[in-house]
Amino acid sequence: MYNRQLGTSGVRVSAVGLGCMGMSEFYGPTDDAESIATIHRAIDLGVTFLDTADMYGPFTNERLVGRAIAKCRDRVFVATKFGNMRGEKGEFLGINGTPAYVRQACDASLTRLGVEAIDLYYQHRVDPNVPIEDTVGAMAQLVTAGKVRHLGLSEAAPQTIRRAAKVYPIAALQTEYSLWSRDPEDELLPVCRELGITFVAYSPLGRGFLTGRFKRLADIPDGDYRRNNPRFQGENFEKNLALVAEIERFAREKRCTPAQLALAWLLAQGENIVPIPGSKHRSRLEENAAAIHVTLAREELKEIDAIAPHGVAAGTRYPEAGMRAVHR
Repeated sequence: MYNRQLGTSGVRVSAVGLGCMGMSEFYGPTDDAESIATIHRAIDLGVTFLDTADMYGPFTNERLVGRAIAKCRDRVFVATKFGNMRGEKGEFLGINGTPAYVRQACDASLTRLGVEAIDLYYQHRVDPNVPIEDTVGAMAQLVTAGKVRHLGLSEAAPQTIRRAAKVYPIAALQTEYSLWSRDPEDELLPVCRELGITFVAYSPLGRGFLTGRFKRLADIPDGDYRRNNPRFQGENFEKNLALVAEIERFAREKRCTPAQLALAWLLAQGENIVPIPGSKHRSRLEENAAAIHVTLAREELKEIDAIAPHGVAAGTRYPEAGMRAVHR
């Protein structure tokens, strides 16, 4: 694994990270023992940029990551998030960006992770009722207190990012970006390059769809969040299968897997881009990590652009309520 710089900090993180959300919730059955083994295997492979959030589980994912890294804290770079409030029973309670909540959420995450400082602390979603200056100001105080090392935003709009960066350097912006979610190319990527912000691409494999694993709705486990995602439903599902078929064809010709092709394409989009595919199993992790060995020539990138142009996916990336909470 090679590394890429995080923002303008001089700190470097693995070029491919590990999204840990699915280890605790949303994507079908979970297995803590296999998840911890997967995190340990990731560290062995140099995939040391671990991504979690307080809401995953809820709360259990941070504890899981904390157990996994307890004896190897110095080898990992841990990112977590706050802002999406949930109750102990999993109910969603809204978005909170108030300074008091920032401090409260950080202390709780530190305890669950079992660490003295969070390497990268994101606001998970922008609170429209709290000026971004107030939220980031409170986050900056956490840096001064030694509880957080670097700040990030997730799913923020360009103007929000600019306002936030005037308060304190923003090291990373985390937003969905993949072969079927190319909206960041319009405004977000240019702003990140201008301000020296690393773009952390979540769901780089289209929530698993771009790997070719799903050929029919029955392939998605009962209770899996993706059953409620517009891109996995009805006619959208069938239309998106056609895109995956083309990606699979190209991957066969390239002698790699569709997942490796999708990740290699993202890595080729700029030195400031770090994808964080989620993996619950060691075999998938190893497959994804090997994407760094797939190189794409200029002509190949053009062909991929023709296969998966901007707006190619059928359906929005979230249901209506979820779409209202992004890019703001």
